[in-house]
Amino acid sequence: MRVLYSFPNRLGMAGIGTTAFEQVAGLAALGAEVTLVCGSLERPLPRSVAVHETMRAAGMKVPYRLVGKDRALALHDRRCARRLTQGVRPDIVHAWPLGALRTLQAARDLGVPSVLERPNAHTAFAFDAVAAVGRELGIAEQPGSPHAHDPDRLAREEREYAAADALLCPSDFVRDTFLEHGHDPERLLRHRYGYDPARFSPGVRDPRAPFTAVFAGRGEPRKGLHLALRAWLASEGPRRGGRFVIAGPIDPVYRPVLAPMLADPSVVELGPTTAMAEVMRGADVLVLPSVEEGSALVTYEARATGCVLLVSDHAGAACTPGHDALVHPAGDADALRRDLVAVQRDPALLARLGVAGLEGAAALTWEAAATVLLDCYRRLVDDWSARTA
Repeated sequence: MRVLYSFPNRLGMAGIGTTAFEQVAGLAALGAEVTLVCGSLERPLPRSVAVHETMRAAGMKVPYRLVGKDRALALHDRRCARRLTQGVRPDIVHAWPLGALRTLQAARDLGVPSVLERPNAHTAFAFDAVAAVGRELGIAEQPGSPHAHDPDRLAREEREYAAADALLCPSDFVRDTFLEHGHDPERLLRHRYGYDPARFSPGVRDPRAPFTAVFAGRGEPRKGLHLALRAWLASEGPRRGGRFVIAGPIDPVYRPVLAPMLADPSVVELGPTTAMAEVMRGADVLVLPSVEEGSALVTYEARATGCVLLVSDHAGAACTPGHDALVHPAGDADALRRDLVAVQRDPALLARLGVAGLEGAAALTWEAAATVLLDCYRRLVDDWSARTA
């Protein structure tokens, strides 16, 4: 299958840059003919991938800040659309948000089916959820934040939603937010993300180690670190000598809200770390009470190390509640507290959840995710061919 893959940012960086990189690498490994148009490539891909960088000139990377983020995204979109109309016609176009409208419209004009990646919930839902948490905590929206309410951005993304033939949703939660906003369920394709088994694998945990919970990722209001800390401090963990480890940076505007809880002796701040696998292998549970998320990569990675998921139903985790994870309603710190107490009091429950998580982890690698993605492509191409025959 010939795929034109459009990613308007730096491919291979953390976050969505990793997701897009692994998708491209996985597709290439399955034999897809991938033409990649990205802002810049930060890590080497298989040689079979044809790479075109829109933020590189004369062999030098062009800083996004030099031209401005919005102009860079628009430039990428124009160049990708032009390549689509001038190059070999692909079987499908896969685009990412905010730099995709012209490309998606060009694909439609050419009669090429297209998909738009949705790494987060519907943008209107995300704006409202983040604003609600900010009001609760007394934190004003930060200008320039990707999660601050922006009517122009919302309108732009909704035009992209309409221009794509299908939206790729990495979790039921993401899919549900689009259904709630009136989208046709036939246009919502469920795929998933994954983890790298070469980095994330189980280890041998010291049975003498104290009960340890880890919060992995950026400490920001939408990921619910305040909820995690409230639940932890109200659980039995601190009184039993347990530890709550924060592996990631904390937003400066958020820190004053958290300061009294961060001062508890049981709370350990690691800050940003390149040793996330080791951190997870040393933890009993991953706590992620997100109020808005797409499908957090740390949930896949934690499962692969044997770290049990204690997550919200908005974290987008690939899990079965009660079988390989404990899942609480987003925003409910007391429900999370109860889950923490349950695994603190019942080592057998903790062990059972961990074993079940590991047993299912093999199906959640990036390699497996690429197979699911390719199947989504094939189904859309087949449906498109049937409709246009």
